[in-house]
Amino acid sequence: MADTKTTFAQGQLRSLVERIERLEEEKKTIAGDIKEVYAEAKANGFETKILRKVISLRRKEATEREEEQSMLDLYMSALGMLPSHTEEAA
Repeated sequence: MADTKTTFAQGQLRSLVERIERLEEEKKTIAGDIKEVYAEAKANGFETKILRKVISLRRKEATEREEEQSMLDLYMSALGMLPSHTEEAA
């Protein structure tokens, strides 16, 4: 009986490992495809760094983006990286 359980567990383990290996191969293929699309975008004059940022932002909810932008503005303002309101009024 124990031998049957061991054989079943080995078969199950092998199946899981093979599925993971197939998915890893698919992931490599997809990553290559994405790289090609970015290269195409660059060849057409698009800035890939900004394109990646846009894609990252699209994954987030509007409220999350707004909160992140508010925090970024706050930090940049504290570091003197944004024009102050008094300078704009002058």
